[in-house]
Amino acid sequence: MRALAEARTNIALVKYWGKCDPQWNLPAVPSLSLTLDGLTTRTEVWLDRQWTADSLIVNDVALHGAPLERASRHLDRVLGPTRPRARVTSWNSFPTASGLASSASAFAALTVAAAAAGGLHLDAERLSILARQGSGSAARSILGGIVVLGVGTPGQPDSARATQLCAPEDWPALRLVLGIVSEEPKDTPSTDGMNHTAMTSPYYGPWLAAAPGDLRQAVEAVKKRDLEALGTVAERSALRMHASALAADPAVVYLRGATVEGLHAIRALRAAGVPAWFTCDAGPHPKALTDARYVAQVAAALARVDGVRRTLSAAPGAGARLLEEAP
Repeated sequence: MRALAEARTNIALVKYWGKCDPQWNLPAVPSLSLTLDGLTTRTEVWLDRQWTADSLIVNDVALHGAPLERASRHLDRVLGPTRPRARVTSWNSFPTASGLASSASAFAALTVAAAAAGGLHLDAERLSILARQGSGSAARSILGGIVVLGVGTPGQPDSARATQLCAPEDWPALRLVLGIVSEEPKDTPSTDGMNHTAMTSPYYGPWLAAAPGDLRQAVEAVKKRDLEALGTVAERSALRMHASALAADPAVVYLRGATVEGLHAIRALRAAGVPAWFTCDAGPHPKALTDARYVAQVAAALARVDGVRRTLSAAPGAGARLLEEAP
C-alpha cells in the first residue's frame, strides 16, 4: 500500500484571497492560475495497519505538531478516519512556505498519492475538490496549464473545484520569471493573512466586488492568447490583493523592499518595450509574466534588484500525476 505522486506549484494571476466558508476551505473569490513546470513536489505515501501513528518527513526533516496534524487531517479526508496510519515523505524542488505556493503542490501531490495508496480511483474533479480542502490553491495544481477555481457556496464542500482553461501545450511561449528574495518561511501563513484581512480590512469588501470582473477579463485574454491583456489584469489583481492586506489592522505585510523594487524594474522594462507584467503572491518574491523570447532580459533585470538572490523561469506545467503504485 504505497504510492508516489508529483505535482507542480501554481501561481495565481487572478488572486485567491479570502474564504466564504473556512470549515470547508471554500474560496470567496474566483481565481485563475498558471501551473509552473520545474517547481515540483514529490510525495510518497505508505499505509500500514501495524503502525500506530502517522509520520511526516519533508525535505529529509521530520515534522511534528501543526504540519503533521494538517497532513493527518487530510489523509482522513481522502481515505476516511478508519484508514491505516501513514508515513508521508515529501520533497520540494523550490523553497517551502516562502510565498511560492508550496502548499498547493504539496496537498495536490498528497491527495493523488494517498488516494492511490488507498486503492481509490478518483477523477480529476474529485481530486481537485479534496485537494482544495487541504489547501485552497492545491485544487488548481491538480491540473496543468492555466486553471480556474470557482467560488464556493457555504456549507457545500463540493461546490468549488478547478477546471482547465488552457493546456500547457496551447500557450507554450508563456513564461513566469520569479525573483527569489528569501528561502525562509514567511512570518504570516496565507490562511492566517487572508482571514485577518477579511475580518479587519476596510478594503476587503471592494476586493470581493472587483474579483469577478478581473476573472472575466483574464479568461477572455487567455482565450485570445493576449499576453498584454492577461498581464494587465494580473498586475492589477496582485496589487489589489496586497492593498487589502496592507489595510488590515494590524497590517499584513508580505512585500519587502526587493518586492517593490522588482515591480519598478518590471514596469521599467515594459516602458522600454519589453512585454512584462508584475505579480506577487502572499510572499516577498516579485514575479514577471512574459513571453519566452524575453526571459533572459526579464531575469537579468530582476537579478539586478538589490535583495533578489536568484531568479527562476517557468513554462506552463502539467497537472499532478501518479508516478508509482505498489502493494
